[in-house]
Amino acid sequence: MAGQHYLEAGGVGLLVDLAGDDPVVVHWGAPLGADLPDPGVLAATAVPPSTFDAPVRPSLLPQRARGWRGRPAIRGSRPDGSAFSPRLALTGAEQDGAALTLRLADDEAGLAVEVRLAIAPSGLLLLDGSLENTGAGDYALERFDLVLPVPPEAAESFDTTGRWAREKQPQRRRIDQGTWVRSGRHGRTGHDAPVVIAAGEPRFGWRSGAVWAMHLGWSGDHESFVDRLPSGQTVLGAGELLDPGEVVLAPGERYVAPTAYAAWSAEGLDGVSARLHDWIRARPQHPATPRPVVLNTWEAVYFDHDLDVLRGLADTAAELGVERFVLDDGWFGNRRDDRAGLGDWWVDPAVWPDGLTPLIEHVRGRGMQFGLWVEPEMINEDSDLAREHPDWIARPGGRTSLEWRHQQVIDLVHPEAFAHVLERLDALLTENDIAYLKWDQNRDQLELGHDGRASTHAQTLAAYRLFDELKRRHPSVEIESCSSGGARVDLGILQRTDRVWTSDTNDALERQAIQRWTELLLPPELVGAHVGPTTSHSTGRTHDIGFRTATALFGHFGIEWDVRSATDEERRGLAAAIDLYKRWRGVLHTGRLVRGDSPDPAVQLTGVVAGDGGSALYSWAQLTTSEFESPLPVRLPGLDPDRRYRVALALQVTEHDTTQRLAPGWLAEGAVLSGRALAVLGLPMPVLNPEHALLITVEAEA
Repeated sequence: MAGQHYLEAGGVGLLVDLAGDDPVVVHWGAPLGADLPDPGVLAATAVPPSTFDAPVRPSLLPQRARGWRGRPAIRGSRPDGSAFSPRLALTGAEQDGAALTLRLADDEAGLAVEVRLAIAPSGLLLLDGSLENTGAGDYALERFDLVLPVPPEAAESFDTTGRWAREKQPQRRRIDQGTWVRSGRHGRTGHDAPVVIAAGEPRFGWRSGAVWAMHLGWSGDHESFVDRLPSGQTVLGAGELLDPGEVVLAPGERYVAPTAYAAWSAEGLDGVSARLHDWIRARPQHPATPRPVVLNTWEAVYFDHDLDVLRGLADTAAELGVERFVLDDGWFGNRRDDRAGLGDWWVDPAVWPDGLTPLIEHVRGRGMQFGLWVEPEMINEDSDLAREHPDWIARPGGRTSLEWRHQQVIDLVHPEAFAHVLERLDALLTENDIAYLKWDQNRDQLELGHDGRASTHAQTLAAYRLFDELKRRHPSVEIESCSSGGARVDLGILQRTDRVWTSDTNDALERQAIQRWTELLLPPELVGAHVGPTTSHSTGRTHDIGFRTATALFGHFGIEWDVRSATDEERRGLAAAIDLYKRWRGVLHTGRLVRGDSPDPAVQLTGVVAGDGGSALYSWAQLTTSEFESPLPVRLPGLDPDRRYRVALALQVTEHDTTQRLAPGWLAEGAVLSGRALAVLGLPMPVLNPEHALLITVEAEA
């Protein structure tokens, strides 16, 4: 047990020192190989004046009892106030290949902890932890963080924030002494949740600079942080954010922390993405079939459900090449607007006198799958269910919480409420030919409570059980995690769902950023990306069909628009984009996602390179006007430098795309260049109007 344990996989090394009784992560990053340094040499750090008499090293579980003056990993106490500062000591260690399990205990405090570190073949490091109450009385847990050290050259932090319809916006700051904390108190992941919290070398980008990043796979309240001490020691950490009294462990009970996912890259954020994407794609439940072209009815008809209108919409969708037709909100209960009906999961006979069967049969007859919108975790107070069971509304005590979109949260911790929701969803899927559920969750809830006690932790676990049981009963049904757009995007919910709805805005300009940063975590096939109406529902911007389709192609492609009203030009553009998507989705959804670092913030490059390096599809988008008179050459990263590639436009430029009559010759004729030349010298570009894009195909010469 004593000495060093070294884990290595996927081009990542992790060195843990167990020489004492406190595990210390000596290194996480580049592989060290077989010739490991003497642990005594690394442990012999200087002791500065006016501090503890022994060196304080960044433990795997930072503790006050060990001299750590930053955030302790574990916080809690017993009813008499004791056990507030445990001194956990190593009691066991087992290594199995690239996985290490450590057990620690404090018998006086009555606590036992287990932490498992495992490096996946992709190089992604997974951290799991649990705490058991081994004492005689209750133990109230306040905090259990999973923590990793980062080296001093990690001088700049990165995370994302946002709001409804503007999720996943990047922000950076210099790492100074103190703690930078990102707290999410939403009862769900949140629109402002960081996809990762990262520390890196100054000015790290998509393709350059070493980066250390962490993501918490949890769909409830959470915190992530960067902690730097006056000593210069810096750690990344993340954990569930618990309300007072929310987790009280009786003797023998155990708390299991959400998994934290940690990625190191020597070559920028693209390397972080690659480790995450490779791990996600290797899961046994990852979608294995081509991602079908989707049409969702929301921005086409809203609540106005009419069978003939929807049949006509389905006909047009099928003619364009759509493969999955999804009926959105408005089919159930007394649901003519968003003020009533949530919880009454019966097909409304006033709108659907023969049930959903006539529409489903029509959709299936046109060769498409049928999908349905649900919001089973929410309830309107104006609903039959709320009138019959007001006690099934999650609440802090004797009152209800503030409404959000005229709704409350149904208390899934209540066994009868859980059973009712499960039964209704099971019946819907059993009685109808439904291949897909768009599972929405439209509100924050800061006061989730069950029987007067905080219950965000228990509600999140109950929601997970609901997903899991429905998947067990209906394994072929795919589920989308929608949460008023992108407010539940995390690897906890993605263990149970098959894609996310990225944002409630289909504005292509907003989507360029939202999808880019969502795909730092998730591969494109899990990121719902739709072509919206010509004029955006959420922003009022107007975009041509080329920009809208070019943006939606780099995700799970779909449409949310009354395509019956499309012009002939728009229909041609949409049909061409659908054909392109079907020809390229094998690359888009298995290849390596790459992003370009440009000195011009007005442009944005996104590409996907096939796993064998034989082909790639890139999007070059002009987001706004540029400070440069002429476009800078655009470098295409990720290709094999020693192969020759033919580059060409994927779709013809429309007359509205460019303000330049004399464009570079390759636009019309194509060109052949080496992968090295494309990466180092780049391609000349035309002058585009703002909010337009080019799609570029790159295919290796035989």
